[in-house]
Amino acid sequence: MKAVIGFLASMAGRLTRAVAGIALILIGLLLVGGAWGWVLFAVGLVVLAAGAFDFCIFAPLFGLPFMGPALRKALKK
Repeated sequence: MKAVIGFLASMAGRLTRAVAGIALILIGLLLVGGAWGWVLFAVGLVVLAAGAFDFCIFAPLFGLPFMGPALRKALKK
């Protein structure tokens, strides 16, 4: 699981999260609509923010730091 967290902490992972967040926002607003569309919009905002502001939501579940720089440092140990 540390390999997945390591990818999410990398620049490629950040870019992937940002693109995925934008996709979820657009799908929620343009394709789904209604209450589920707003749910997708909200989830997309969180995913986009995670990529843009360099934090990993899932890292604390595995005892790793939340913020990107500290996470990358912990993964190098």
